[in-house]
Amino acid sequence: MIEKRDFYINGAWVKPSAPNDHNVIDPSNEEACAVISLGSLADTDDAVAAAKAAFPAWAATSKEDRIAALQRIYDAYKERAEDMAQAISLEMGAPIDMARQQQAGAGLGHMKAFLTVAKDFEFIEPLGDHAPNDRIIHDPIGVVGMITPWNWPMNQVTLKVAAALVAGCTMVLKPSEESPLSAVIFAEIVDAAGLPEGVFNMVNGDGAGVGSQLTAHPDVDMISFTGSSRAGKIITKTAADTLKRVSLELGGKGANLIFADADEKAVKRGVLHCMNNSGQSCNAPTRMLVQQEVYDQAVETAAEIANNLEVGSSHEEGRHIGPVVNEVQFNKIQDLIQKGIDEGARLVAGGTGRPDGLNRGFYVKPTVFADVNNDMTIAREEIFGPVLSIIPFESEEEGLKIANDTPYGLTNYVQTQDPARANRAARALRSGMVEMNGQSRGMGAPFGGMKQSGNGREGGKWGIEDFLEVKAVSGWTEGA
Repeated sequence: MIEKRDFYINGAWVKPSAPNDHNVIDPSNEEACAVISLGSLADTDDAVAAAKAAFPAWAATSKEDRIAALQRIYDAYKERAEDMAQAISLEMGAPIDMARQQQAGAGLGHMKAFLTVAKDFEFIEPLGDHAPNDRIIHDPIGVVGMITPWNWPMNQVTLKVAAALVAGCTMVLKPSEESPLSAVIFAEIVDAAGLPEGVFNMVNGDGAGVGSQLTAHPDVDMISFTGSSRAGKIITKTAADTLKRVSLELGGKGANLIFADADEKAVKRGVLHCMNNSGQSCNAPTRMLVQQEVYDQAVETAAEIANNLEVGSSHEEGRHIGPVVNEVQFNKIQDLIQKGIDEGARLVAGGTGRPDGLNRGFYVKPTVFADVNNDMTIAREEIFGPVLSIIPFESEEEGLKIANDTPYGLTNYVQTQDPARANRAARALRSGMVEMNGQSRGMGAPFGGMKQSGNGREGGKWGIEDFLEVKAVSGWTEGA
């Protein structure tokens, strides 16, 4: 049993103020694999006080010093990459190969991107030629409370921590209690990088405890949260009493528009993207909208791909998908699959229950529904499991209407060989991101959504700007 009860506060590992053990469950076998402690208000107060005390000096450092600090974290992370992959695989069920390549790799990728972007980021810039003595200064916002999810632990931790460091903020990280082991390793990495005391702090806890305490804390200037839309609404309401900034990256119900002229791999690509990470991605293309001319073939292909997907333990190497994170998620997914059946969707792959031969562990059958309409529960709610809903459409106009008919607006996808139609669709889709024909967004592209998918952007220069205040100054003397 791994024991990681301590918190990282003011540059040191400290014991919790009061015992409050929490077991971390290995979703591959449903057994406790580690124990952490959940923090109390005293722990939260200590971490916030450390971040507040460290802020003036850190905010006054040069951009070059902040970049150097991030570079040290990046270098130390590379040394611990295998430890990170093993921790993520154990705590949230990502198959070990996927954990190495995608989960742990995401942390390195984001830090590398911020190192590149930061070099050209201007914290002081002119207003314009019409006002030669005016300057726009970008100041760090202050102490940031960071609340991160279990599904892509290091993806989200590094998107927040790296950007805030470059911006000149200090911070308190509360990782998900479902995936705390990777965050402990990250805190060890930061400690090895030798940041000034109090710049980075980490307190484990749950949303009702440490999460709510950070959100309501008068000395926290900003909350950066990634998680469910339901929790995002609660955080926004709680933060309103102190008028702190709130940046939210929330759920999604991405539409994947497959037109009749899409390339031959479009359906396969869409199914595999939906099922990646066992469907536990907010930007997964979980609604496949298929033009009527190619609908029957698309359904047949999607069912074949899903039926051939292997499901297995996260500890085994290979290209299979692993379990979902816990019993609560497993039961929710099972209920929604049954709801799809009850509401009349045509089940063409998967279904309720565990895959054959897997009687212990939170394993879900890769599931595909056809003949879904956009009023069904499985088309409206974020399932967060390996479940795909296929919806037919006739015209471009109808396809776009269905795609936008959702409370979410994170990522949509377009598959067509007609460049003009692709561009029209990209403009018309109401989402923070659009990916076309299997092309991933480039390094430094902003990540975030609209509507109930949240606000704010992570990644690239937009990610740094999220942690900055804008100050307008007149009467500036250049070189003084």
